[in-house]
Amino acid sequence: MAKTPEEKYIAYRKRKAFFNSLCFYLCRIFPIDKNLVSVCTFEGKGGFGCNPKYLVQKLHERNPNIKFVWFVNDKQKQFPTYIKKVPNTLWSRAYYLSRSKVWIDNYRKPYGTCKRKGQYYLNVNHYTLAIKCVGLWRGKGFSKMAYLVSKNDSDMIDDLVIDSKFCEEMCPKGLVYEGSYLKTGAPRCDVLYGDRKVAKEKIKAKYHLPDDAKIVMFAPTFREGAKNGVRSVFSEEWNVDFKRLLQTLENKFGGTWYICTRVHPQLASSFTEYSNPEVQERMFDESHADDMYEILAGMDAYITDYSSACFEAGFAKIPVFLYADDVQQYTKDRGSLMWNFATDERNHIGINKEIMPSLDVEFPFTLAQNNEDLMQDIADFNQSDYNNRLDNFYREIGLVFTGNASEDLAKVVESKMNITNNMNSSGGGYFSIV
Repeated sequence: MAKTPEEKYIAYRKRKAFFNSLCFYLCRIFPIDKNLVSVCTFEGKGGFGCNPKYLVQKLHERNPNIKFVWFVNDKQKQFPTYIKKVPNTLWSRAYYLSRSKVWIDNYRKPYGTCKRKGQYYLNVNHYTLAIKCVGLWRGKGFSKMAYLVSKNDSDMIDDLVIDSKFCEEMCPKGLVYEGSYLKTGAPRCDVLYGDRKVAKEKIKAKYHLPDDAKIVMFAPTFREGAKNGVRSVFSEEWNVDFKRLLQTLENKFGGTWYICTRVHPQLASSFTEYSNPEVQERMFDESHADDMYEILAGMDAYITDYSSACFEAGFAKIPVFLYADDVQQYTKDRGSLMWNFATDERNHIGINKEIMPSLDVEFPFTLAQNNEDLMQDIADFNQSDYNNRLDNFYREIGLVFTGNASEDLAKVVESKMNITNNMNSSGGGYFSIV
């Protein structure tokens, strides 16, 4: 029987993975450097950002002698001087990963990557709480090739960073992962805790905004598809009425409002700045910035469709509004969502009990499917009620986070590297190993 195009593609990828793995085995002639850490974000598309950034900063602060290499597709990415940029190519990965005591990644390692005995792989995944279904929860939307890549990576992971009971239930099928967890929360969210005044002043100074300026981040996620098992990501046209949005925000909250656009890192490399003559002077784009969370910390409101960063904006009690005008189609394309967006009343959305049978919790944000709903949600917003709703939500999902994830995880990495740290530190919040 003739093979299908997908079967041919999988056979090709398996052959390629086998030959790639040979490079890793050949590089085992080099000894493991017990002081070397290899880092990557978003399959090399990212730079100095997301969870690895904050963990690496803390490790360097506590142990200046640790050596770091960071895999990048674009060598123009900027990093601190204590980090060595290396190309995200096969032989570069084979050499540096084979020599590193510790691996840190927020995504998946390429198919064919091989870890050797004595190495420690910490995956600080780029999301914890989620809206979109991932992995096996997607059903037929999760290709066989995607499963093979996920399984190969998950089998190498020693610890996966999570933040809640939600993650414990989601990850076995969502990330094809049956290993151990470090329940610390995401290091990138440390910057969202406490006083955000400096972050707000920094973004205002960068764009020469007035003192009374307030900023909303508009951060739509990407759409994806697969043909013959080959994955692709793409964006869609934005249908938000930005002029009306600014007027509504100013009527509700006062001040002069600006819009910061930010697309997903998977799209950033090909994204050109959005153009809208009606509001052009009130918009700026931060899609190419490596670290979203320093920017998010400076925001006064956040709008997305399906991005998991909505939950993290909620950590700082930043007003969050969801606008998704393709809920029915998007839910169908994903197989399903973690929340009942397509069936429940938009102000009372329940959790998908087929995925999360032990959690009985309501989605903490409103969902607008058109501009009328979005403007109404903003006009009706009440900060006190919002704060209470978020506090109840985070308690019910079993959130474990105190704003010290970077330090807590740094201590774990130090223990794996047999480093004794002499810093005077009362150190870190509660975290648990599951």
